[in-house]
Amino acid sequence: MARFRFIHAADLHLDSPLLGLSRKSEELAGRVEEASRRAFDGLIQLAIEEKCSFIVIAGDLFDGQWRHYQTGLYFADRMRRLQEADIGVYMILGNHDAENQFASRLPLSANVHLFSPRKAESVDIASLGVSIHGRSYPRRDVTDNIALDYPPPSPGSFNIGLLHTACSGREGHASYAPCTVEQLANHGYDYWALGHVHAYEVLHENPRIVFAGNLQGRSARETGPKGACLATVDDGRLVEFEHRPLDRIRWQAPSVDLSLCGRWQDAMNSIRNSIETAKSDSSGRGLALRMRLRGTTEAHGQIVRSGRELREEVETIAAALSDEIWIEKILVETSPPKRPSEVDPSVAGRLRAIIEEFGKDPAFEKLLEEKLEQVRNRMPASARDSELFEGICRDAPARSIELALSHIDGEGG
Repeated sequence: MARFRFIHAADLHLDSPLLGLSRKSEELAGRVEEASRRAFDGLIQLAIEEKCSFIVIAGDLFDGQWRHYQTGLYFADRMRRLQEADIGVYMILGNHDAENQFASRLPLSANVHLFSPRKAESVDIASLGVSIHGRSYPRRDVTDNIALDYPPPSPGSFNIGLLHTACSGREGHASYAPCTVEQLANHGYDYWALGHVHAYEVLHENPRIVFAGNLQGRSARETGPKGACLATVDDGRLVEFEHRPLDRIRWQAPSVDLSLCGRWQDAMNSIRNSIETAKSDSSGRGLALRMRLRGTTEAHGQIVRSGRELREEVETIAAALSDEIWIEKILVETSPPKRPSEVDPSVAGRLRAIIEEFGKDPAFEKLLEEKLEQVRNRMPASARDSELFEGICRDAPARSIELALSHIDGEGG
């Protein structure tokens, strides 16, 4: 049997916006818009440089309905480039592709095989001794265990199964095409190329069952390296395997401990150190950061009172380090040092006691809810994010009390 290499990719989500970044600026919107394409171009380049025989794509090529027809033309052009390099492409459509009325009808070059949505089928590559099995989604919500109907392995071949699935379930992913690792391992294939879950994960070693993850992280929930799997097969056995990062903008969510920071500038120095570490870990890529500030610190009051000043200061730090770093969000989770339990007889102490007592009053929460509802009603209907407002309503009472107390504790309070 021949020695060959192949790439397993999934969840391309071409032209998908990177959530939380695209509205920051026109320049950034352009970078964000092209991130998924640049990652896919990296995949094409990797396949050509490593002299791969073929690529398998385990679904979600697109991100639902195209916003621009150019997305389809771009994909067709990259398939043609692979044809010119004599590289085959074997792919299935996932749940997002099933929403796209054009995805299954896109005219593609002869090197591309799109598996049928009607039933699982097999394609043999006789020159390599390979059989690839797969099925596209006929609709978005595929809740049946479709892997049960995949063909048996072809004797004497290296068998690859292409499946878009949540497998036994993954947090944050709909339970599409449910199955178990044991079921897949017992099916008789040599490699299962899975898609749908956006994190790289090897579920089973022999046979190899793998989620390749997506090529480009799309939000702060998709942190760390993203890319595709490069596999080498020799004499019918998987002999080399690695995950190659291909993302162009990397998401990270550093947690900055400010426990030892007594002053604002100390806190900013700790934040700078955290951003520098994240930059070093990103290997020269663009970097999108969700900063989480935590710890019991004397600087807590000033951080809480700072408002836009905090974000502007952090963005200035990032800009001084690189023009390829963007701050998506700053989460303030610090707390003040514990105060003495005895009653403070000063004016500030009496005010503190009044505010803390007021914060326990149900009428206070009701007043805040009414004010927030007034704000919500003034916003456009398209902007009324229920989850966002639920979070604000949940956090507002404590944040309000915290802000008031910080003013008492601050200089001139």
